[in-house]
Amino acid sequence: MMRPSVAQWTQGLLLALALLLPLVSGPYWIHVGAIAWYYALLAASWALLAGYAGQFSFAHVAFAALGGYASALCIELLAFPLPLAILTAVLLAAVVGALIGALVLRLSGPYLALFTLAISEIFRLVLVAEEDITRGMQGLSVPSLFSGNSDVPYYYLGLGLVVLAVGAMNGLLATRVGLFLRAIREDEGAARASGVDTTRYKILVFVVTSVIAAIAGIYYGHFIGILTPNMAILPEMGLVIAMAVIGGIESLPGSVIGAVVVFLLSESLRSYGEWRFVLMGLVLILVQRFAQNGLFPMLEQLGHRRKEPLPAVSAMEEPRGG
Repeated sequence: MMRPSVAQWTQGLLLALALLLPLVSGPYWIHVGAIAWYYALLAASWALLAGYAGQFSFAHVAFAALGGYASALCIELLAFPLPLAILTAVLLAAVVGALIGALVLRLSGPYLALFTLAISEIFRLVLVAEEDITRGMQGLSVPSLFSGNSDVPYYYLGLGLVVLAVGAMNGLLATRVGLFLRAIREDEGAARASGVDTTRYKILVFVVTSVIAAIAGIYYGHFIGILTPNMAILPEMGLVIAMAVIGGIESLPGSVIGAVVVFLLSESLRSYGEWRFVLMGLVLILVQRFAQNGLFPMLEQLGHRRKEPLPAVSAMEEPRGG
């Protein structure tokens, strides 16, 4: 039987701590933790898109807004039952993700980033302008999923969504699809020349990550109770990227850890006002300087070093006593 790796032990310990948090924390930190799971879903799915497939997109928060708004509008305007509204929103995100994936097939690097940034901004402006439907900056009300005022059910729902999403993405990466995505990231031309259907897999990764982002937006909308176009602003996308980079852009568990650490740190520094963004920037600089691959890979490396046995000293190398 194979022994659990350092990474598995670390993930298990962190999951146990996350499960116990509501038992030892007050309502405020439970509320903060529930929101942190929203960002964890976004950061992990963006890490799959950018870290593993090399598709640097700025439209991720727009898909979260798309999912949240679509679900809420299906309930309010079309009187859909909640399960059907959520399913409709997820399917819509999948379709839009496939369309964007098809549109960006020939784009990469800064061109892809600018294209998806434009899409995100256009979507945000539509949400602002269509006040009769979206309520504009006043915000669209979203019904609650649970009765009562406790945030604990949302906390555990968010944690469950993160575990399922990371498990599903890890399962995808463990197949040939994961190898093909990494090949596309390293050299798309060489991957295509080797017989990889780059068109198919680029669309696939856009669909998968768009659906997860939409689910995150649906969860967030029903938890907070109101949606505004500010969900899709550029600073929100920058925050998600910072979370993924700090945690480990090529590590799905790392991006989750990065999201939780960054969001909790941001809340802890709220009393410093705008200076907290300066402090967060300093944290990002320090991580890039001393842990270039992110916090979680650094923890893994430290764990491996501690487990490595000391080299044996041979008889020829033994010091000679006087």
